[in-house]
Amino acid sequence: MGHELQTLIDRFRNDYNHNRPHRSLPHQATPATTYGARPKATPGTDRSAEIHYRVLHDIIGKDGKLTLRLNGRLHHLGIGAAHARTRVLAIADDTTVTVIALETGEILSTHQIQPEKSYW
Repeated sequence: MGHELQTLIDRFRNDYNHNRPHRSLPHQATPATTYGARPKATPGTDRSAEIHYRVLHDIIGKDGKLTLRLNGRLHHLGIGAAHARTRVLAIADDTTVTVIALETGEILSTHQIQPEKSYW
């Protein structure tokens, strides 16, 4: 019984997809024709080479420093006491951290990421 049922299902699937025109498809094409005409998804390119960005909204400490965690390690960025308590946006890519004052848009500092050091 199972073999006969599978044969019937296979025959129906073949007729449904390859022989029967579908009235909702353009020119009453078959589902298989429409499926074959569309581009197929393929694996993307190697994404390991892409730059990854992190964005941080924060306030510079009263000592003029900003703390940033990268790769599970805390780093302290010296921005300057003149900018204490300034609301900032810090943008980090794989090599650089740029600190921007939120209210003025002024770039306050740019730091090269040095993973082996805790103070930049």
